[in-house]
Amino acid sequence: MLIGFNAPTAGPLAAADDLFRLVTGGEALGFDYATFSDHVVIPTNIQAIYPYSSTGEFPAGARAERHEQLIEVAFVAAKTTKLRLITSVMVVPHRPAVLTAKMLSTIDVLSGGRLTVGIGAGWLKEEFEAIDAPDFAARGKVTDEYIDAFIELWTKDAPRFKGEHVSFDNIVFAHKPVQKPYPPIWVGGESGPALRRTARIGDAWYPIGTNPANPLDSLARFKTQVARLRKMTAEAGRDPKAMGLAFRCTALGESVPLKAGDGERRLFSGKPAEIAADMRALREIGVGNLDFGFGGNTVEAMLAEMEEFKKEVLSLL
Repeated sequence: MLIGFNAPTAGPLAAADDLFRLVTGGEALGFDYATFSDHVVIPTNIQAIYPYSSTGEFPAGARAERHEQLIEVAFVAAKTTKLRLITSVMVVPHRPAVLTAKMLSTIDVLSGGRLTVGIGAGWLKEEFEAIDAPDFAARGKVTDEYIDAFIELWTKDAPRFKGEHVSFDNIVFAHKPVQKPYPPIWVGGESGPALRRTARIGDAWYPIGTNPANPLDSLARFKTQVARLRKMTAEAGRDPKAMGLAFRCTALGESVPLKAGDGERRLFSGKPAEIAADMRALREIGVGNLDFGFGGNTVEAMLAEMEEFKKEVLSLL
């Protein structure tokens, strides 16, 4: 199981020097990957429902000044040597398809093949409107079409594509990504459409456990959705055993309620030994990647929390 941490794209710890110390420090501690979130702008009046909180409100702390995701990933790629770089997740309709494919390919080449493309269709309608992205209501279809276009560009010597939202022909697209056939695609989201997208084109499913509409806060709930995904993968004509599983944990420890919504034990609650047992259980059902949002208002505090997690939890795996 590979273990990751969230690299800040917003707030004071995203400043260049602090970000550098965090990602190199995480790499030195032996963490396998860093994740990077994606917002281009934050509207001041948000009516859209944030899918990962019980209130539906976008967290106040996330409204801070922030970097553009892919440029930050390129910056971190230049400052590290082994750390994998995960877009977590990239909102696919936010950027033009051909340009985005090129940016991702360039990051993969210049990082020596360390990119994983986590993708999502997006939730913030007001942001779509502010950046003149394609119609929010069509975001699922746009996402699917753009991903198909990415794959065409990354794998074909003479790429051509004709869709409703993107078309190209008679072009040279090089460099191709270092990773073959292309960087892994992790599909975020917990809904039916997200599972169908994963089954059709994903290399892994990459959910968050705190979506009230599709909670994955217990092992039983997660297993149920994994079984559903594997069935859908087989129906899509792909090998369910080859489908990877990744998971994002946003809260852990004794401050987390002990019971999930279904009455079962809540994943990642309790003491280090209990958290380690959850991780082993997830590993047994095929979760190969697991990342955490560590706290701390300073670089030193965040790295200390990561080091404590390594000593108290990861040492028990």
